[in-house]
Amino acid sequence: MKRPILHSSPRQHGSVLIIVLWVALGLVSLTIYFGQTAMMQYRNADNRMAGIEADQAIEGASRYVTYILRNYATNGFVPNPDNYAAEMAPVGESDYWLIGRDDQSERSEYPAFALVDESSKLNLNTATREMLEALPNMTSELAAAIIDWRDTDDEATTDGAESDYYMRMNPAYLCKNAPFETVEELRMVRGCTPELLFGEDWNRNGILDENENDGSATAPLDNSDGRLDPGLVEYLTIYSREPNTKSDGTNRVNITSNQRQLVTVLTEKLGQQRAQQIAPAASGCRSLLEFYIKSKMTASEFALVADDLTTSSATYQEGLVNVNTAREEVLACIPGIGVEKAATLVAYRKAHKDDSQTLAWVSEVLDQASAVQAGPYLTARSYQFTADIVALGRNHRGYRRVAFVFDNSQSEPQIIFRRDLTRFGWALGNINQNSWTLTQRSR
Repeated sequence: MKRPILHSSPRQHGSVLIIVLWVALGLVSLTIYFGQTAMMQYRNADNRMAGIEADQAIEGASRYVTYILRNYATNGFVPNPDNYAAEMAPVGESDYWLIGRDDQSERSEYPAFALVDESSKLNLNTATREMLEALPNMTSELAAAIIDWRDTDDEATTDGAESDYYMRMNPAYLCKNAPFETVEELRMVRGCTPELLFGEDWNRNGILDENENDGSATAPLDNSDGRLDPGLVEYLTIYSREPNTKSDGTNRVNITSNQRQLVTVLTEKLGQQRAQQIAPAASGCRSLLEFYIKSKMTASEFALVADDLTTSSATYQEGLVNVNTAREEVLACIPGIGVEKAATLVAYRKAHKDDSQTLAWVSEVLDQASAVQAGPYLTARSYQFTADIVALGRNHRGYRRVAFVFDNSQSEPQIIFRRDLTRFGWALGNINQNSWTLTQRSR
């Protein structure tokens, strides 16, 4: 008996086709999903690798800075930016930048690149109230509160604040009555706001970024006037100190208490006759600049003996301001200088760069009374430097930023402070413009 031939209907054919299409669509979707997942994992791995490369570039850059300070910053000398790579320097597939303006850099729309001399700033732990009050945007109340915060007593100065004020805060805390450990510690002090401390430069890169020039549209709040207000942090430090030793590591001769040793040094360097003529002028001098002026030494004679002499018996001289690197705003805070003379000093040193080995040139600009008054606060040497290092890994990804403070006052440069600044955001402005600038310089 023959079996009947079964014929499938068009509807059945259509159902099979739909099933096949759904299966194909599912397979395609799975393929796309796994492909996208694999691509994302690849990109994540590549970004992680770029970040690792940037981290290693920062470590390499910090070792490079150590080398620079060891070889180009001996005996308090400030290294010339022309002697080291500070902009888009390659480390393998990575690049690093040293963000910072030296005394020759003017503020502009593009970042500047250099090590930052901490002695070009005013020291929070040694500056007098009057010196602090002379800083841009500083208030007399905040200056008084700074003095109260760092002194050892619990007695409030006029307009200042001690523990009785801070204990009314929420949360309450005591007045420190001890030296500042960071400049950012100012946020704990009465009268210091983020706007006052950081100004408009909230990512601390020294340029006016778009979000820092748009009023209240995006943080931070700014006046959108097209000019950068850097805030107090630009002018303050807690690191500046100078070892009271000669270049060979031995102690300097205190001209106010060791007359015999002073004569010996002067005789060795200038001869017996000049030593006898110069030595008596040391009596009562509060600074080497005053000794130079009163002794009537020549600048070349002073250069021969300045490293051997001091007016202090302390192991370190704290908070001296380097007159060769400080900005006008800082020099204006120094007794005997002020705003007008600060501008004159900066203009003179730019035109006479070869005269900056000692303090002698200051007497060419200031009258004798002003120079004698300023002398105890000035130096021509620097031993602490900040390296604000930004690095990018392969293909300019993996952004990292770390700030280091180096102390070069001992036999080897030491890192005394390290802080990750990556969270502050992009600090390089327009990377294409920076690349163009570097290309032009290399031609």
